[in-house]
Amino acid sequence: MTLAEFKKNFARIKNEGWIPTQRRGPTGIGHTLEQQLGLKENNIAFPDLGTVEIKAHRIGSSSLITLFTFNRKVWKMSPLEAIRKYGTPDVDGRLGLYFTMSRTPNSSDLFLYVEDESISVRHVSGAILAEWQLTTLAERFMQKLPRLILVSAFSEMRGEIEWFRYERARLLTGTSAEIIRSQILEGNILVDLRLHDKRTSARNHGTGFRAHEDKLPALFRTVKDL
Repeated sequence: MTLAEFKKNFARIKNEGWIPTQRRGPTGIGHTLEQQLGLKENNIAFPDLGTVEIKAHRIGSSSLITLFTFNRKVWKMSPLEAIRKYGTPDVDGRLGLYFTMSRTPNSSDLFLYVEDESISVRHVSGAILAEWQLTTLAERFMQKLPRLILVSAFSEMRGEIEWFRYERARLLTGTSAEIIRSQILEGNILVDLRLHDKRTSARNHGTGFRAHEDKLPALFRTVKDL
């Protein structure tokens, strides 16, 4: 499918108005769009762009999505040591670091420190747990989401069935370290620590970098209506 064909198909879907979901639950919006477009997977290959991911979201929803995870060579303190110093018990009684970080110290006195070229998780004592270079985060972002078609739709419940009216499609491309930094500062990109104590080692599920769906256009350099 070419980009021109996508635009033609999306114009048809938009003109159809309200469409009942073809799958119940949060994923119904994307699945229904895929079915309408005739796609088997949530991506599409345009000859001029390569593979493009398609993401559909409900207008007015601030649901979070994971952009990527990144842990390679970022820990300045042993993850197991960090857990045992600053962790809290999880639902299974294991010590863990399961925090969405912000620039305000949390209950364990950990906070997100943002500099010109890096971000880090620190303790109020000055100890640095982990640090990421912003250029590296931008590169990781581009590996995972070099380009994205964001489709916005109105949603309403009619009895027990959700209906969608697909309203807008935008092609989002490119980012930069400066954009990543500004979106972290504005709280549009969230940093989630996700690790726990396994007695002899730390089990790290990957530090997640997440964003609100309705803020996704702000994460990209170029936004083009389709």
